[in-house]
Amino acid sequence: MITFAIGLGCDRGTSLETVSKAVEVALALVNAVPDQVVAAASITLKMDEAALLALAQRYDWPLQFYPPEQLAGVQVPNPSETVRRHTGTPSVSEAAALLAAGPGTPMSALVVEKYKYRGEDGRNATVSIARKTQ
Repeated sequence: MITFAIGLGCDRGTSLETVSKAVEVALALVNAVPDQVVAAASITLKMDEAALLALAQRYDWPLQFYPPEQLAGVQVPNPSETVRRHTGTPSVSEAAALLAAGPGTPMSALVVEKYKYRGEDGRNATVSIARKTQ
C-alpha cells in the first residue's frame, strides 16, 4: 500500500469542519484515503490548534510539529513571502509534508502541492501531501 505524509496549515481558529474538508478534497485529488496517511505535520506555532489536534485524533495520525527554522530549510515548489512574514518560514504545509515523509525526501515526492481551501467559517486551511519514503 502506498502511504503518505500530510502537511497542514491553517488560520488561527479554523474549524475542524474546514480542515477536514480541505484534507478530504486533497486526498481525493490523488485517489487516497485517510487510512493511507501515516504521518501528519505542521509548524510549532500550531501545537495548540484545536482543529489540527482533533483531526489527528479522529484518524489516529501521529502529529509532529516543526520549528520555522527547520521548515525554512526545506526546498518547496510554492514558497510564500506572506507565510514567511507571519510564521518565519516560506512554507508550512509543503515543508511539513516533506519532513514528515522522511529524511531527504525530495520535492518530487509531493503528490499534492499546497492545496488551499476556504471554509464556510471564512478561515483558510492548506494541505500538502507527500509520498512517504520507507
